[in-house]
Formats: sequence, structure tokens, C-alpha cells
Amino acid sequence: MSLIPNFGGRRSNIFDPFSLDIWDPFKDFQFPNSVSGSFPSENSAFVSARVDWKETEEAHVLKADIPGLKKEEVKVEIEDDRVLQISGERNVEREDKNDTWHRVERSSGKFFRRFRLPENAKLDQVKAAMENGVLTITVPK
Repeated sequence: MSLIPNFGGRRSNIFDPFSLDIWDPFKDFQFPNSVSGSFPSENSAFVSARVDWKETEEAHVLKADIPGLKKEEVKVEIEDDRVLQISGERNVEREDKNDTWHRVERSSGKFFRRFRLPENAKLDQVKAAMENGVLTITVPK
């Protein structure tokens, strides 16, 4: 039984570390073109960078797909209440006046994910590595 109300089929459970995602009340609303530019669309930014979390005997391992970013453009932080925060930003590619765009599908903008770590996590030994657009965070037990 969930202790927090469920909005639109989202998982909302205080014991679920993935339930810290920020709820977007405007996600399913349709806006006229003049207004929708001020709200992130499904493919603008890394609104929700995809993250896998597995637990092994020795550690919790989180892997996030964040293609096109350098490690300097990604921030991994541990906040007070055992919350791991991953954030970053991909900037829009500079446009040349002589360029002719035929299609734009690559996203740009900020992303932000938060996860509550369990009690057995050693917060002072967290390690992060980036390779081929995949951020791997290892939190030893």
C-alpha cells in the first residue's frame, strides 16, 4: 500500500529510491505553440536521464546514459539526507548563419536525478567514472 498518492500511474512510495523524481504537473497538458516553448518537451534536454541501479554483495552501482557530455559537465553530489544527486547540462550547438538545418533531434538542456541511498551505503567512499557516455557511480556498502 502506497503512503503517498499516485499521480498518473507514477510510482510513489517512500521506500522506493526512484520515487524522488520530480513530478511534472504539466507533462500531459497540450499547450499552444507560443506557450509550449517555455516548457520542456519529451525530447528536449535530458529531462530524465535513464539510470540503472543494481546492488551487489559489495556495493550499489548506478549507471546513467548521458551521451555527448564530458565528465567536467556532470556533477555527482551527496546531500545531507543520504541523497545522491546527478546533474549536468548539454549546451545547444552554435549555429552558423550559412547552415541549413534539415532536422534537429539531439536534445540539449539540463538534467537532474536524485536517489535516496540505503543505510548500508558508505557515503565517504563513493566513486564516479565516465566512459563512452555512460556515468558509473559505485557506492560501497
